[in-house]
This record gives sequence, C-alpha cells and structure tokens, in this order.
Amino acid sequence: MAFLVRGAGELPSPCCGKSMSVIGTRDRKAKKSSGESCIYNIRRLGCDNCDKIHHELPNFLVPYKRYESECIEAVLTNPSNHDIPADESTLYRWFAWFKSLVDYWVNCLIAIMLRNKQEIPLNLESGDSKPAPLFRIGRLVGDAPGWLERIVRPIVNINLWLHTRSAFLSERG
Repeated sequence: MAFLVRGAGELPSPCCGKSMSVIGTRDRKAKKSSGESCIYNIRRLGCDNCDKIHHELPNFLVPYKRYESECIEAVLTNPSNHDIPADESTLYRWFAWFKSLVDYWVNCLIAIMLRNKQEIPLNLESGDSKPAPLFRIGRLVGDAPGWLERIVRPIVNINLWLHTRSAFLSERG
C-alpha cells in the first residue's frame, strides 16, 4: 500500500528558517502495528538559503525508524503488554535508543518552552508509579497517546534531532 504525503503550507527550513523548494520525492517504508508495511511518498525539500536537504515527514514517522511512532510508543509505554509484531532485537534497540536520548529530549523540550515563553513544570521527577523517563516526558508533552509524536515534531522542526542511524562494519580478518 502506498500513500502520497504532502504538507498543506509552506515550510520554513529547520536550520535557518528561510524558505525551501521541492527538489523531488522519495519512498519511505514504515510498519504499522498490524505488521503491514506501507510506503509513503514524501517530499525532499532543499533550503533556498543554505542548500541543506530535508524530508517532509508526517507526524507518525520518526526519523531513522522503520515502524510508525504508535508502535514504538506502545512498546515503550507497556514493555510487557503490547502486540507489536517486532523481533526482540528491534525492541531492545528501541529501549536503548529511548534511554540514551530521553535526557537530551527533555532538555530540548525545556529549551523550546523557554524560547516560546511557556511555563515549565517544576517537578520533573517521578514518584514510584511510573518509570522516571516516561514521567519526565509526560510532564512536558502529556502522557496521552501520541506523546512520541509530540516529542519528535518540535525537536525536528528546529533542527535539534540527532542523527541516530548507524552501520556496523567489520574488518576482514
């Protein structure tokens, strides 16, 4: 199944805020919670000022992840009670990814809130009922479904998303 993804308005460049032009499209695969793979045709945008290339991702896609954000969020929220069809190594990588970046995301969100003169919750520390990282995120973006989307969008849109894609190379022995 394939879908076209197009934004409704003109998007400013995340790196400098200037205008961007469409320079092409590319296909992006993602798995749904049902296990079905979908192909999304997304626009490639070039910054008219600094020539950097950006991809227009819909909210439900997380940069460099091959599952929709709803799937990743379901696993992170309920590690022992989810029905996401992903293998154990994928689940392990999602937990490691989340754990390694949650402090960075919290700090990015606080910086964005300060920039926008929004009130920052005073208590970001958890009680015993929830894991501390999820509690801290929940205090900033809410804990209703869609919290992962609410983290990704502002951080990506101001060009603070960290490149987390990696490749493993082995030496010939």
